[in-house]
Amino acid sequence: MAPAVNGNSHKLVTVIGGSGFLGRHIVRALAKDGYRIRVAVRRPDLAGHVQPLGRVGQIVPVQANVRYPDSIDAACASAYAVINLVGILHPGGSQTFDSVHAQGAEAAAHAALRARAAIFIQMSALGADPGSPSAYARTKAEGEVRARSTFPGTIVIRPSIVFGPEDAFFNRFAAMARISPVLPLIGGGRTRFQPVFVGDVADAIAKLLDRGLADSRVYEFGGPEIYSFRELMRFTLRTVMRRRLLLPVPFGIAGIMASILQLFPGSLLTQDQVLLLQRDNVVSDQAANEGRTLKGLGLVPRDIEAIVPSYLYRYRRAGQFTEIERRLENLLSRGIDTLRGRDRTP
Repeated sequence: MAPAVNGNSHKLVTVIGGSGFLGRHIVRALAKDGYRIRVAVRRPDLAGHVQPLGRVGQIVPVQANVRYPDSIDAACASAYAVINLVGILHPGGSQTFDSVHAQGAEAAAHAALRARAAIFIQMSALGADPGSPSAYARTKAEGEVRARSTFPGTIVIRPSIVFGPEDAFFNRFAAMARISPVLPLIGGGRTRFQPVFVGDVADAIAKLLDRGLADSRVYEFGGPEIYSFRELMRFTLRTVMRRRLLLPVPFGIAGIMASILQLFPGSLLTQDQVLLLQRDNVVSDQAANEGRTLKGLGLVPRDIEAIVPSYLYRYRRAGQFTEIERRLENLLSRGIDTLRGRDRTP
């Protein structure tokens, strides 16, 4: 059913990088609230999947690239709000951490300023730190600084691992479990995470826009529970109903492995990601005490137990039929045991 028209229909929101995993959920939430949305992407011809998320004409993909400020200016023209979601997990070619995370954030903030937007939201990440050994974390922090110094009132969002049907975390390890007898536990699997549901992040951003307040705050989004990496791997294996060896890999050895793996297409593991895993990825006590969290915005975050099984079933041995198959096997086993018991009855 198409979202109803409401008081936001005269407001235009530009979502830079809005065709990706997180972007499409944010676009859906904004469309539900009645906003008109301009989805700024490098390849608008490949972003047609976002248009059915709203009414006819409500969502329009346009061409833009954060490495070319003029294209971002055009995409943000007349926008009420600008949301910059652009980020990369590993560099490639002209797409470097600095050009995308730092320079890109600054270009987006400048475009929002020139468009006289009321709100600018910069998507960052938990762990963003100018002193981090990880280039990803350093440039994310640099992007925050540049955005906030450019656009007064910039809102920064720092989520933990974001999970949902198209995520790159649970899906990746579930796929590995389908073909590999071993899942590696980098650093022994002790790193802590606070996975947050993509729908909750999207609802929070929609709520921030509805408030209409450029409050200059740094929000930290995490789910209701904290898990170690080992616990997340055990949960994944339990969900896909597979038994695999969880092999602890010291950070030093993982770094050597990553130096080789990062040379292959897809970059299964990079040295920078190994550095990231050396720090916990959880919401700070300060953010929680100051209400800069999902709960502080009046939202109740959903846990992995309630969401992840609904989309990982396809990695089970018989897909969605695995549970049915197991129940039939149990019933058959009970029936055989019953018959054997009758045979032994004098």
